[in-house]
Amino acid sequence: MTHNSSAVNILRSDYQPLAWTVERVDLRFHLDATATVVTNHMTFVRNPDVPNGPVRLWGDPATRISVCANGQPAALREVNGVLEVGVEESSDSSFRLEVITHVNPQANTALSGLYLSQGGFFTQCEAEGFRRITYFPDRPDVMACFTVTLEAPSEACPILLSNGNLVDRGTLTGHKGWHYARWEDPYPKPSYLFALVAARLMPIERRVKTESGRDVLLQVWVEEGNLDRATFALDVLVDALRWDEETFGLELDLDRFMIVAVSDFNMGAMENKGLNIFNAKYVLAKPETATDFDYAGIEGVVAHEYFHNWTGNRVTCRDWFQLTLKEGLTVFRDQQFSADMLARAAGPQGAASARAVKRIADVVRLRATQFPEDSGPMAHPIRPESYQGINNFYTATVYEKGAEVVRMLHTFLGVEGFRQGMDLYFNRHDGQAVTCDDFVAAMADANDVDLSQFLLWYSQAGTPRVTARGIWKPEKKNYVLHLTQTTLPTPGQALKQPLLMPIAVGLIGPDGEDLPLKLEDESEEASVSTKVLVFGKTSQTFTFTDIEVDPVPSILRQFSAPVILDLEELDSRLAFRMAHDSDPFNRWDAASRYSERIILALAEDPECGVPEAYITAFYALLVDQSLDPAFRAGALTLPSEAYLLQKMTPSDPAALRAAIISLTRKLGATLAIDWLRLTLSLWDNGPYRYHPTDAGRRALSNLALRYLVAGGDPHSISVAISRFSSANNMTGLMGAINALMTTSGPARDAVLITFRKRHDRDALTLDKWFAIQASAWRWDKKSPPTLERVIELMNDPAFSLSNPNKVYALLGSFFRGNPAEFHAPSGAGYAFWARQVIALDEVNPQVAARMARALEGWRSYTPELQTLIHAQLVSVRERTTLSTDVAEIIEKALA
Repeated sequence: MTHNSSAVNILRSDYQPLAWTVERVDLRFHLDATATVVTNHMTFVRNPDVPNGPVRLWGDPATRISVCANGQPAALREVNGVLEVGVEESSDSSFRLEVITHVNPQANTALSGLYLSQGGFFTQCEAEGFRRITYFPDRPDVMACFTVTLEAPSEACPILLSNGNLVDRGTLTGHKGWHYARWEDPYPKPSYLFALVAARLMPIERRVKTESGRDVLLQVWVEEGNLDRATFALDVLVDALRWDEETFGLELDLDRFMIVAVSDFNMGAMENKGLNIFNAKYVLAKPETATDFDYAGIEGVVAHEYFHNWTGNRVTCRDWFQLTLKEGLTVFRDQQFSADMLARAAGPQGAASARAVKRIADVVRLRATQFPEDSGPMAHPIRPESYQGINNFYTATVYEKGAEVVRMLHTFLGVEGFRQGMDLYFNRHDGQAVTCDDFVAAMADANDVDLSQFLLWYSQAGTPRVTARGIWKPEKKNYVLHLTQTTLPTPGQALKQPLLMPIAVGLIGPDGEDLPLKLEDESEEASVSTKVLVFGKTSQTFTFTDIEVDPVPSILRQFSAPVILDLEELDSRLAFRMAHDSDPFNRWDAASRYSERIILALAEDPECGVPEAYITAFYALLVDQSLDPAFRAGALTLPSEAYLLQKMTPSDPAALRAAIISLTRKLGATLAIDWLRLTLSLWDNGPYRYHPTDAGRRALSNLALRYLVAGGDPHSISVAISRFSSANNMTGLMGAINALMTTSGPARDAVLITFRKRHDRDALTLDKWFAIQASAWRWDKKSPPTLERVIELMNDPAFSLSNPNKVYALLGSFFRGNPAEFHAPSGAGYAFWARQVIALDEVNPQVAARMARALEGWRSYTPELQTLIHAQLVSVRERTTLSTDVAEIIEKALA
């Protein structure tokens, strides 16, 4: 821990290359739970571009035993927390440095560096965990070839893994009952990609041939009792390998590729070269324990980490400010992969709908998580200019908005142009640590286009607001579309420049068909139904010719740019687009906008009622069997509270929750017969398979059941209980429980008790049990506050503050997923938040910082809530032992 006043602001503009870099690393680990000895031999070479300067090493002073240069004790000095080895006067161009450290994995509750989980040894080195293991120039621009020798007890740790290829193993001489394994990674990598695993694990594996004919081994390592839950992850790994070959011409470069599942992990997974370490949540799945949502999550994360092998490992970041270089690009790649997999499974008839469902899911996540970040005290560009704790910048902005920026390049350049840019990027930079500018330059040069204005997306924070105003001029048979863009000031960045963005537009005729589009002064003769406008000024006007009828505009199709669209539309036009828009995303968006309009009106005036026109439009979607069930499920789902709270000024979680409950009950009661028919007709209790068609039917059936129960239908409880009792898969079980959570009767309590007994020994499934209770709404005013149940669950034997998954499931679900209960007028939720952030900070600062961010947007709430929140923020800030991670969040929130 560090006193919060000691935090240093690190600036991107201060980047300087090191005078000495590392060519080779030879690591030896003598693994012990409380006293691991790490011997680190490094070969340093001068950087010809920086002829003078010391060797600089980052590390934990508490671990250091000795440092020797070329066999002699080294001359050392500490400068601003960095260890410097005084060799700048030496005429040698290289030298050998040996560092010996002692590490206590058992005491490492922060799960950064080398730590224990379930008796096994694991590592997490991104971003700055390697320095907790040994002293090293721990920066991403220092790339070296690693050889790693692991020594451990054979009985406790029969499996010894590290990066690259296994070159030797055997019995350790002089240590009875011990063995060793030596691994060699032929490719230079930064220290953040180092990994080791020493544990009792079993593999499920498959040999495949790469596109060039090489035979490679793919393995997924899990605890022995979980082998039957690892097959899906292995299948996805094979699919990801093939997709990267086919789509980008990128082939696996090692003889083997390994995934390891661990129970204690701060994040989702880590792309260490050839040895990906995963949170078990994103590996383990079988129908009885994993929902369709879990399967989709595993698909995305397995693919994401595999794709990092090239976009992140072979070409990596020069410094941590460039994090979106690898993360934004790789999120875009995993999104494209999942969309392709869904389309392939759905077949030619359902491919477009399957892709749309994926796109909608990605945008829902962006709007609910990244848009609030852009408008809060932690707002930053996708390439930040400064940070105190780098762990705080693994954000939705860097990842999700970063992916949207890459997607805009894909839209501008087209599939072929984007591929050409990727090819040039790898040809230029394979084996290098580079910048976002290098990536955009490759795209520009490969396509001979000027992307200098586009680079503003990397340096400018905030979500642009695009205002669209159109007018049909019948006398000229023209439709004139006027676009303006503005971006509000963000911390440290008051003035904003206009951004270059693609705006995809369609015009719908009165018959519901798209009109052919051609811009005025456009040279080509061919017209299209969707036109991508290049919008790069504060204000621009686009004129479409030969428009003989008054059209309904469909703006921002496929969500072509990550912006807030301000488009004035009558209710009748929203209903029209709900029924006729040929772009599936915008058809969904019209339904979402209409629902948003009704909910916000109810929040302002609970007596205003629900217009019959809305019910009619909603019903039309419900009964339209020409639509894919997955699409209907998305379109009939009301917008999330997180998204809607952004639309309120000020944000009033209690009023919003009451409005959503009111509308849900109205829709449930009014359409009860249809919901009952839908939930029963779509449910299939046959053998489970994860397939887009089946998953869509289950999603719509579960949604229908929830509306039915919420609407108070007298038979709905028995239908839900029957679903719970007969379901042979977790998707059905959770659908029934979610429906019953809209009640407060004995049936709800009974299924929660039964669920707990049935899955008492399954940690990941119990996370669902914690989460569903922490996110529970009070549909009955007589019910006790959810906070009381959360406090009670903290004493459950299955809960632990030291396990990140448990913290995210219980505390994260309450703080972030239950705004009306967390923001209760009493302020009890805020006091509870402060206690937990402080307690977590002593155990795991990364996890504590994630919980701390739940209140970063406190200034958007009502004055009464702001007063209560401010007091708790101040109480946390007054702690003199706050970690840098938490202190940065609190200070920026209060600034």
